Amino acid sequence: MIKTLKTFDLKNKTVLLRVDYNVPIENEKVVDDFRIRQTLPTIKYCLDAGAKLVISSHLGRPNGKKDSSLSLMPIGEALADFLEMPIKFSSNCISEDAHDVTLGLKPGEIHMLENLRFHSEEIENNHDFSAKLAKHGDIFINDAFGTAHRSHASNVGVAKHFSRKGIGFLIENELNFLSKSLSKPARPLTLILGGAKIDTKINLIDYYIGIADKILIGGGMAFTLLKARGIDVGESIVDQSKISAASKLINKAKSKKNLFLPKDVVCSKSIENGSKHNTYDITEIPFDEMGLDIGPKTIESFSKHIVDSKTVVWNGPMGVFESSFFDKGTKEIASQIVSCTEKGLVSIMGGGDTASALRKFNLDNKMTHLSTGGGASIELLSGKNLPAIFALEV
Repeated sequence: MIKTLKTFDLKNKTVLLRVDYNVPIENEKVVDDFRIRQTLPTIKYCLDAGAKLVISSHLGRPNGKKDSSLSLMPIGEALADFLEMPIKFSSNCISEDAHDVTLGLKPGEIHMLENLRFHSEEIENNHDFSAKLAKHGDIFINDAFGTAHRSHASNVGVAKHFSRKGIGFLIENELNFLSKSLSKPARPLTLILGGAKIDTKINLIDYYIGIADKILIGGGMAFTLLKARGIDVGESIVDQSKISAASKLINKAKSKKNLFLPKDVVCSKSIENGSKHNTYDITEIPFDEMGLDIGPKTIESFSKHIVDSKTVVWNGPMGVFESSFFDKGTKEIASQIVSCTEKGLVSIMGGGDTASALRKFNLDNKMTHLSTGGGASIELLSGKNLPAIFALEV
């Protein structure tokens, strides 16, 4: 059994809260606060219940070394602004000084620890490091869904040191939508996949060929599948190491007839020179150009499948949405999903790039559920257990 936040008596207790504040920072300012905002209900509940709160997170990949550009200080400042209260901050998450700050907390106060990954022991899931982190709390609450597929010290190792442990509202919400909503989804169920990399989504496609009514694939990952079908994709991104796996997926899907690839693509010789772009049928991509977005025929085809659906799960953009020359496919698909959601479609969005694209088009609050996890949501949707959730079993 995994306990939820409301099952604990938090009054005068110190709660060690693991969150995922791996957010973009520019000029020492948070530029996308979505993940921070999603943790506010858990934080406010703890404070209102009279808890003393210690918050831990990672940021980026400092490889076990202190890196001022990856400090959580700007995130602490952003959180303080949201809560309209001061937050104590420690520059070393396991130092004696940090533990002294935690010991001195009063109910309703917050102590934020510096980037966990400034210590290599975090990714190594080191026992001693976990034990030192555990000294920061009486109760451990994990609300970092974005790292739930990782076995690190701060989410798996630390849990072994607590008898009182559970999940926050963010993870509870994620599990409700991604697990329970898909155990018996309203059908037809359509899976839409995009993004540049196919390697992280091979297992997801394989799993859903037997579950989904339709699988629509765009983005850079589509070109590995197209290449596996014998189509010349020019300079488009292809993962040569996954051609064999892609061929097996295509063959597996033949009997189901539920795997759909792009019919046409928007191409250019480079992303930077995007103003010079053309649209080609998938079999006519020039040898010296690369596909950077799905074309109008594909948009029309995918949109029809979405209209026919009762549940849509989407992970990964349809093209290089960061460029105005190659964002139409992602925008049009997102708009179609929003339109159908308003009419009763269950729309579940996952992945950091998908979330960023939706925010760019001001559509992020118009879906049924927008997940905070990329890799974690893929693992869960693939039918796999998440180590950080399993570690909370009591």
